[in-house]
Amino acid sequence: MIVNDSIEELVLDQRRYFKSGASRDVSFRIEQLNKLRSALISKEEEVLSALRKDLNKSEQEAFTTEIGIVYKELSYVIKNIRKWAKPRRVKTALTHVGSRGKIHPEPYGTVLIISPWNYPWQLAIAPLIGALAAGNTAIIKPSELTPTVSGVISSLIKETFPEQYVAVVEGGPDTSTRLLEQPMDYIFFTGSIQVGKIVMQAAAKNLIPVTLELGGKSPCIVHEDAPLELTAKRIIFGKFTNAGQTCIAPDYLLVHHSVKEQLLGHMREAITDFYGDSPLSNSDYGQIVSEKHFHRLSDFLNNGSIRHGGKSDAGKLLIEPTLLDDITWDMSVMQEEIFGPIFPILTYDHLDEVITAVNARPKPLALYLFSKDSGVQNKILSNISFGGGCVNDTLMHLATPHLPFGGVGESGMGAYHGEHSFQTFSHMKSILRQTNMFDFSFRYPGKNGLNLLRKLMKP
Repeated sequence: MIVNDSIEELVLDQRRYFKSGASRDVSFRIEQLNKLRSALISKEEEVLSALRKDLNKSEQEAFTTEIGIVYKELSYVIKNIRKWAKPRRVKTALTHVGSRGKIHPEPYGTVLIISPWNYPWQLAIAPLIGALAAGNTAIIKPSELTPTVSGVISSLIKETFPEQYVAVVEGGPDTSTRLLEQPMDYIFFTGSIQVGKIVMQAAAKNLIPVTLELGGKSPCIVHEDAPLELTAKRIIFGKFTNAGQTCIAPDYLLVHHSVKEQLLGHMREAITDFYGDSPLSNSDYGQIVSEKHFHRLSDFLNNGSIRHGGKSDAGKLLIEPTLLDDITWDMSVMQEEIFGPIFPILTYDHLDEVITAVNARPKPLALYLFSKDSGVQNKILSNISFGGGCVNDTLMHLATPHLPFGGVGESGMGAYHGEHSFQTFSHMKSILRQTNMFDFSFRYPGKNGLNLLRKLMKP
């Protein structure tokens, strides 16, 4: 394990290794990604066990949301990396006759990846895939709140790669601070808005480019024409996966008043169907990550009135899937991202109320709309800014390598997955190759070329 005293030396070693050019060759990158894939497969059972210990994730949930999604991402990147890495020719402007323009993707250098605790495996490995595909060296700082998973990541990387190429640095906030002081070439951070601001401030001191994958209060809108039983299942799946500790989980429900009670009935049925009559006794139901987060969430249970759930077990760090009714915007549960199994419910009469309410708050990371009406869909999508989302589903936009994933405004900046990961960790270098066969004298001073230039560059 890398310790604080050796962080500076590690960064210097990685910068020297990058400058050697070893990581730039595309065949080398593919070879390393294949090594990573073999290592991931060999550690699968260990990862499942670690996720169970740290977050009580069931095997199905852990494989679906942490392991399987990484496999798909990795396979897609390996298949396409040669195409993405090739210089791409662009059109030639009339003023540049005889020249050729190309965009050359090149790696930034040494990349720092700071990953969170809620999806500690996926959100460490998925950015790493993009960083290595682009030809960088990488340092991963996993979350100290999931120490078992962090240990597995550390051992996997140490067994697979030399430290000057890929390394893991474990530790708490002091370690993160120490890493942020180093001369990195790129920083990729996933976590809270508050810490994201600290990361961006630290990066600004050295003009280091950043990607910030943050969060926010993501609305779930259910219009009066939605198929309520199916809608309820998809909402409950999205909200209570990982005990609600998902950055893109529906944070609150905005439901048309005419279908509220009917939807609530179906949501209660879905909770029972998924987690049983007593979720606190369900061995596959996720736990809250720490006592601090448990007590923060428990305070929200005093807001409004409980329509379902509400029980908790402090000893086991468990809170039932809970539906809160009679909620108003000024309550504490509506002032910050919940990040837990508590779901406040508000109603509306007209879509304009929804648009006004959501737009009055910081731009969310995700938005979910349930409606069969294309007019309703277009009105919401064209009038509300958010990172990404789904129509008639939840969470699933995250699970495809063909769509970029990222936030906007307070919910983050930059995006990744698939080709977008490659682009995020690459600098797109513009090159113009000019001919020596002829020259246009009119561009030079004193050659009376103004009239011709006006014709060529007219508005």
